Amino acid sequence: VQLQASGGGLVQAGGSLRLSCAASGLTFRLYTMGWFRQAPGKEREFVAVFTYRERRTYYADSVKGRFTISRDNAKNTVYLQMDSLKPEDTAIYYCAAAGRSRAFVLHEYDYWGQGTQVTVSS
Repeated sequence: VQLQASGGGLVQAGGSLRLSCAASGLTFRLYTMGWFRQAPGKEREFVAVFTYRERRTYYADSVKGRFTISRDNAKNTVYLQMDSLKPEDTAIYYCAAAGRSRAFVLHEYDYWGQGTQVTVSS
């Protein structure tokens, strides 16, 4: 199984980025897909999830209303649209796949991507 995240970069506060995560080696439509992030010196934290069965989305309070998670099962890809970015959004962003109907914490995920750096300047 491989999860390849891309789309990170440097952006000014208030700007937007769109992250992508291409999956291979798994039956993508049967996996709940999530995004997490880890800032320097901090623990990895939940950002957003798209459940495979209910096809529902959930967000961390810190990104609600600014970030949107979506998925394209035909392309085996999950996206994270990030708008109104803030300096505190600076982190390495990871995509992950869970073989369960819901997953909100790290240990519930089976596979992880390598991460993509997002830096938001003030």
